[in-house]
Amino acid sequence: MSRAPLTIKNYTSAELKSLLKKDEKFQQGVRLYACYQVSMGKKPKDLQDYYETSFKSICNWVNKLNEGGVEALIDKVKPGRNSKLSVLQKNNIKTILLNTSPSEHGYNSATWTGLLLIDWVEKNYKIKYKKAQIYNILKSIGLTFQKGQGFYPEAKDRADKVDVLKKTSRRTGTQ
Repeated sequence: MSRAPLTIKNYTSAELKSLLKKDEKFQQGVRLYACYQVSMGKKPKDLQDYYETSFKSICNWVNKLNEGGVEALIDKVKPGRNSKLSVLQKNNIKTILLNTSPSEHGYNSATWTGLLLIDWVEKNYKIKYKKAQIYNILKSIGLTFQKGQGFYPEAKDRADKVDVLKKTSRRTGTQ
């Protein structure tokens, strides 16, 4: 009797591959193992399909290892674009978010949202941001977006009606 093949249930191959690529230690290990295989006589052309990379990348890994040691196989941090907001402006935003409500700035809301903050920054600093980027700015100033839980008074009435309906017999139509 043969065994059933082993399968992965919660992740696709693409998701697993992206997780591996995010882990810098794993990437360093892959590069180091490729260098090891080259040291054992394997040709980079033979390894390119196995590592799903180019011949040139494998050659670069070997050269990096030769020049800078194992640490050279770790990706360097890639700096992003400089922020349009200055440090002073970011500190001002943080103070405003922590100490004032949107209604004090002319908005019809009691809590700050990403869209309100985008509008406030555009009005005050003439800098336009998209929704995803405003959350990165919040993170850079040590704040996080907190999603509030809605309160709906009519939900209790609905829950009571649902309970009554559940208790009603389906066959007779009575309780």
